[in-house]
Amino acid sequence: MKNLGQMMKQAQQMQAKMQEMQDKLASLEIEGAAGGGMVKVTLSGKYDVRAVEIDPSLVAPDNTEVLEDLIVAAFRDAKGKVETVMQEKMAELTGGVQLPPGMQLPF
Repeated sequence: MKNLGQMMKQAQQMQAKMQEMQDKLASLEIEGAAGGGMVKVTLSGKYDVRAVEIDPSLVAPDNTEVLEDLIVAAFRDAKGKVETVMQEKMAELTGGVQLPPGMQLPF
């Protein structure tokens, strides 16, 4: 039974660390850009859009489609960066141990 108690304690510690990591991710801001920096999107670590910056030269009626594409590209860039940071933080939390395929924290 000693091992079970220790496993429960470790699980509680992991859960506390996960909550701490989630709190840090929520306050994190990561910027993605497209069009050579003419469109920028800032996301939180939880994928909430915090800001969108658009170069004034792109704001024209005949540029609508280009502008829409650049906003999507900037969002995807920011999202990819957030995912990279999350993977790095998860590796720190799990000590580099990879979780089985399909399994994600928190459980």
